[in-house]
Amino acid sequence: MQTSVITTIVQFIESIGIPVVFDTITEKTFVPGILINKGRLVVDQDQFFYPGDLLHEAGHMAVAIPEERRIMHGDVGDAGERSKSEGEEMMAIAWSYAACVYLRIDPAVVFHPDGYKGSSDWYIEQYTSGNPLYLPLLQWAGFCYDETNAEKNGVKPFPEMVKWLRD
Repeated sequence: MQTSVITTIVQFIESIGIPVVFDTITEKTFVPGILINKGRLVVDQDQFFYPGDLLHEAGHMAVAIPEERRIMHGDVGDAGERSKSEGEEMMAIAWSYAACVYLRIDPAVVFHPDGYKGSSDWYIEQYTSGNPLYLPLLQWAGFCYDETNAEKNGVKPFPEMVKWLRD
């Protein structure tokens, strides 16, 4: 496993206010070796496969409102658990792409072949060709701006972010 990439990702996640804890996970998880647990990202190094999954799971936490972030546990994409899960899934995808750009990490780290229901290459192609998928949701939540609104606000457009954690 790429230790330097993992270190970079973990330092970033912690720097935005999401604690990362390395511990043994005994329950079944949606993403191997990663558990979202009440405001923390728990990582089991013996079960963990893909460094980019850390960014995507952190993205789920980052786009949730603080009250929900503090109680999130397990499969946060389960629509039965939380009514906002579909929109937050899309935001987590866009958020994790923006994080790749910010960290200067190849998007293939997040969009690996074993994720995204076989659409990893499509996501990479869309984002790297300038198609900012799900940008309206991130902009609505105040994370970033499209080109028009970025200019009005004197900032750079997506994938540049004005904040990484939803308030």
